[in-house]
This record gives sequence, C-alpha cells and structure tokens, in this order.
Amino acid sequence: MSALPTTPTPGENAHATATALAFDRGTPWGPGLERLVRWTEYLSAAVLAADVAVVFISVIYRYFLHDPVDWAEEIASALMIVLVFFGAATVLARSQHVGIELFRSLLPRRWQPAMIHAGHWIIAGVSASLFFSSCLLLVDSYGQTTASGLPGWINVYPLMTGSLFMTLFAVANALNGAARVVLGSLAGCAVIALALVAWNTFVPAHPTEPGLLLAAGFFGGLLLGIPICFVLTFSALLFFLAEPSLPILVYSQQVMAGANHFVLLAIPFFVLAGLLMESNGMSSRLIELLLRVFGRVRGGLGLIAITATAFFSGVSGSKLADIAAVGGVIMPAVRQSGEDPDEIAALLASSAVMAETIPPCVNMIIMGFVANISIAGLFLAGIVPAVVLAVSLCVMAVIFGRRIDPDQAFSVRRPLVPLLGGALVALIMIGMIGKGVTSGVATSTEVSAFAVVYALVAGWIAFRELTPRGVGRLFVRAASMAGSILFIVAAASSVSFALTLEQIPALVSSVMISFGSHYGASGFMLLSVLVMIAFGAILEGAPALIIFGPLLTPIAQQMGINPLHFGTVAVVAMGLGLFAPPVGLGLFATCAITGTRVERVARPMLKYLAVLAVVLILLVLVPGFSLWLPSRFGM
Repeated sequence: MSALPTTPTPGENAHATATALAFDRGTPWGPGLERLVRWTEYLSAAVLAADVAVVFISVIYRYFLHDPVDWAEEIASALMIVLVFFGAATVLARSQHVGIELFRSLLPRRWQPAMIHAGHWIIAGVSASLFFSSCLLLVDSYGQTTASGLPGWINVYPLMTGSLFMTLFAVANALNGAARVVLGSLAGCAVIALALVAWNTFVPAHPTEPGLLLAAGFFGGLLLGIPICFVLTFSALLFFLAEPSLPILVYSQQVMAGANHFVLLAIPFFVLAGLLMESNGMSSRLIELLLRVFGRVRGGLGLIAITATAFFSGVSGSKLADIAAVGGVIMPAVRQSGEDPDEIAALLASSAVMAETIPPCVNMIIMGFVANISIAGLFLAGIVPAVVLAVSLCVMAVIFGRRIDPDQAFSVRRPLVPLLGGALVALIMIGMIGKGVTSGVATSTEVSAFAVVYALVAGWIAFRELTPRGVGRLFVRAASMAGSILFIVAAASSVSFALTLEQIPALVSSVMISFGSHYGASGFMLLSVLVMIAFGAILEGAPALIIFGPLLTPIAQQMGINPLHFGTVAVVAMGLGLFAPPVGLGLFATCAITGTRVERVARPMLKYLAVLAVVLILLVLVPGFSLWLPSRFGM
C-alpha cells in the first residue's frame, strides 16, 4: 500500500514535507519536472491559504458585520478545484496515492515489474485522456457563465492544467525503469487497447459492453495495484469510450463536478487544523498530560491512545491524520516504557474505527454530502456510538494492559503549569469545533476555517513553536493530502455517473428491497454492514461511501430506517473494513506510522476487532444509540 503523503513514518520530522520524487532526477527532463513539482506544491499551498482566508473573511462579514459576501462560496469552490487537481498531480509525482498492492503481490514475482510499469502507463493514459476531455470541455465552456456571473471556464482551466501535470509525472514514472520492462509493458498495454478497438471495429454486431469494460477496468486496476483514484478514473474512462451516446467531454465534466462542492472544503481545512495542532505543540502537551493522569492506571497507555485519538478526531477530521498525531508522540513513550508496540499499534488502529463517527470526521462529511443527509445531524448521531465503542475498547485495554511508570515514558518532562495551559488551549479548540458543528450556528466548512486560524494564532502566541517556514511546509502537506482525498471523491463521481447509466442503482435497489422484505429492516441493515465492511477494505473509505451511500440510503428510508441511524452505522462499518487485516488500507498506514509490521499487529488486533464487531451489531439493532442525541436537538 502507498501511504498518504501526510503520514510521517517513525522518526520523520513533524514538519517534513512529502517524500522523494518517484521519477529519476538524473534524466534530461528530471530537473525540470522536479522544479515543476516544487512550484506546483507551493501553488497548491498558496491556494489552500487563500481558500482559508476567503471563507474566514466571509464568516466575519456574515456573522459579525451582518453583510454576507455573495461571491465568497463560488470563489472558494473554484479555488478548491485548483487544490484538488494540482494537489493530486504532486502526490502522483511522489507516488503517494493510496493503492492496494496485495493482489499484485500474490502473482509470481517475475511478473511484478512489468505490472507496475503497466500501471504507470495506464495512469498516464487516463491522465492524458482527462486532459484531452478537459480541452474539449474548455472550448464548450466559452460563452457560459456561472451563477454569480463569472466565466464558465474559470473551473475548467485548473482541471486541464492539473491533468496535464499528471500526464507529465505519470510518463516520467513509467519511464523510470529498465528499458526492456518499460517498452514491454507499454507494448502490452497497446496490444490490449488495439485488440479492443479492432474487435469493436470489425465485429460491430457484438461490441464490448460498456458495463463489462467498467468492471474489467475496476478489477484489472486493483490487480495491478494502481492507486484507488486512478482505478476509478480508468474504469470510468473505459465506460465513456465504449458508450457511443456520450461525448468524451462528459468524462472530465463528471470528474470536475465531483470536486466542485463547497461543503467538501471542510476536509482540507480540518486536516490542516490537525496538522497545525500536531506541529504547534498542542498534541504533545495533551498526550503528556494524559500520560501523567492515566499512566499508572492498569492499561494506561492503551487508555491514552483511545482518549487522544478521540480528542484529535474532533480536530483533524481524518483518521490517518489522527493516527499520525497520536502515534508520532505515543510510540516513543511506548518503547521507552517497555510496552509492546504491536499491542498499542493494534489498539491505535482499533481506536481509529471508534473515532470514525466523532465530529468532524471526513467520512461523515462525505456520507452526508453524497447521501443527502444532514451533516450536522450525522455529527450528533455519531457521538453516542463513538462513546460506546470507546468504552468497550477501554475495557479491553484495562483487561489486557499493565501499569507503567510515567517517568520512563518521556526523556524530558514539561513543568506542570505550562503543560496544563497548553492542554487547555487544545481543549478550547476541540470544544469550539464541537460546539460549532453541532449547534447549527455555522457550517462545518466555516467552523473548520475558524479552527485553522485558531491553531495558527495559538501556535504563534501561546507556544511560539510555529515559524513561517514551518507553516509553509504544513500548508504543502495539507494541500497534498487534500488533493489525494478529494481526487478520490472526484474520480468516484465519474464512476457513480456510469453506474447510474447502467441502471446499477435500480438493480441493487430491487435486490436489497427484496432481501429486506424477507428479513426486515434489521436484516437489511446487517447486509448493508457486510457490504460496507467488504468494500471499505477493498476500496478505502471515501470511494465505498460515495458509491454505496447514495445507493443504499434511499432504500433504508423506504424501509423506515432513519437516515441518521443508517449513515452512522455505514460509516462505522466502513471504518471496520478500512482497518481490518489483511487487506485494510488503514491498518497498513497505521503500521507504517508506528514502525510495526502488519502480520505482527494483526494477531493482538483480533480481540479488539471482535469487540468492535459486537458493538456494531448492537448499534444496528438499537437505533436509540444513534438517534437519542439528534432527537434532543430536534433533528
């Protein structure tokens, strides 16, 4: 699995930027592409900063000056398109998009170099096709205007430029290898493509079905270990090429539509706030305080891992960012105190499943967006289930843990009064976010912009640990991570469009309704949980929710299931699959962060997964866990 660009490995400096470039710098084009990557990263970081400023200023004008800025939302959304496609391009240049290598590793070792390069050539072909489609879309957009009167091409240029950069970086990656493998893999891809074109040309009576190519592209991409976002765009591209009724410009139009939503800006903002909290000293102070309080309790380190993950989930919104923040601080303490790092890593991954529904979780935002469910309602609905999951994990941590000496955990101890002050600053930030997203006073995007500004100010005034250079690096990291996450959302939008044309939603609906009519609403919920666990492991969280959230939520409503209850259970089930061995991408990322091995972490993790599964079934059967708090707020 390829790690996200913002998840540092053990010992990596918290302020470090992305990893080394994937292509060879010694080639004639290497230095030029390296400069292009660097400046694209800087531009993405600047766009993220501008987006924060636009949203924050619009909040000030709306709530304090009572003079709403009408154009702010559209400008912020346009800037987000730049962030998505430029950020995705820089992540591709460093080969840090999330993908599954398990299926490819099962094949003979001698095949794997060719398969890796075939994947690079496919990514290059997808990127070039997206660029070509966006050029056609650009021509079509001239003469059109947006809702506020801006020219229609304002959103197309970033897509076109970003896809061009992706094409350049993908080709550079593909050329980085032995000539025999590079040319052989290119020839293999070309032969397969020409064979398909020849079949459809000379046997027009029996053309290859678009739906069949969609499925072949998806499963073939997974087999090759292609990153998830490009698996989705590749399968959608094959569908659009095979469907004669669709002009190719619709391809880029659908990809762009998936990224052009103001509510999704909360994702990069909360991720940035979490990174700032990690780097300005908030997280380390809070964890040290927790260690002093719980360290001598039986299972104290496990309790700290659970509590800290819960706290940081209320800031970053991203589970991998939470694990990076907690694991980067707690794992050195684990090793110094003589605890088993595999046990704590297993508990940390399980805690990430627990924290999936703690606001402002990225996947809750995505689920609310794609399934048309109130995001504020989902935030409220997820709190009690998260508490139940946390309590169950705490019981297991106490049973299987032991007492430690907190004095051994840190080589340098901060004075108690400054430590309490630093932890209080962090708790104020967490409380502010929680109050903002649950009260309905502001949107999650507006609250996240406030969180970024608060973290910047706190890091400068309270701790003096943020420098201008350090802040710039954090914005680069956040922009890269945002591009990686949101490009998956954009790619899944094109697949969702293709599935709709193939009437897959109607087919799934009829099957699931038939199942529900025989086994009731609870049977439907349990089957949905199994689907989300399976595809959460295979697809990663966001694509699983984007594809199945809009399919299953209307069926759940038809069967009398509250959408807040269904959405909460679906997100927890997806998280369980995401972190479950042997396939779960989240578990691989956790092991990379904590410096442990998956095969050694999987065994101690089984007991925690069993408890989480039992609690998940309880959440399915007792809707009150999800609906009690929203009902108190009139939702």
